[in-house]
Amino acid sequence: MTDLSISVPENVTFEQGIEITELLLNTLEENSLLEAEITRVITELVKTHNGARGFFVTYLTDARPGFDQPMTPILQALETSPEIVSDLLVKNVAMSAAMVVYHHRHNNLEMQESSQQVVQRSSNLIQQLNFSLLRSRLQQLFNSVQTGAGSYQDFLERWKYDSEQLAAIVKILERLL
Repeated sequence: MTDLSISVPENVTFEQGIEITELLLNTLEENSLLEAEITRVITELVKTHNGARGFFVTYLTDARPGFDQPMTPILQALETSPEIVSDLLVKNVAMSAAMVVYHHRHNNLEMQESSQQVVQRSSNLIQQLNFSLLRSRLQQLFNSVQTGAGSYQDFLERWKYDSEQLAAIVKILERLL
């Protein structure tokens, strides 16, 4: 392993977050990064909404199976920003569960499998991260789906999920709560 330094700009953009995460994942696959460096880079990314979005969109959709189970340094880094991480993980698990239904309907097996991978990776992270805000956000989303009101209702309405997609969201939330 080498002490390769990956730099994260203070005001990282979404696009930079994607690029930095791609570099990080490639370096991780080569097993050439110290754990402290992994933690530092991801911690810097998830300090901002754009960096965190870039990290999650890249990490959750990466096709390499070696990233299905998160490494300890990844979990440690995500725990440094519970507000941003909770919100994005809850939305990611919901959106991807709904997209599994959408892609199934349209007979797009490749995209269905990709969305299912995002559900699984998001679920793995949620189950292994241990902060109360994450559990609270999951419950809030669950309540919004069940009642048609609450803190996640705007999110649900923006994406216009139908009853079958909402049922898929409820199913994954029940497993995670």
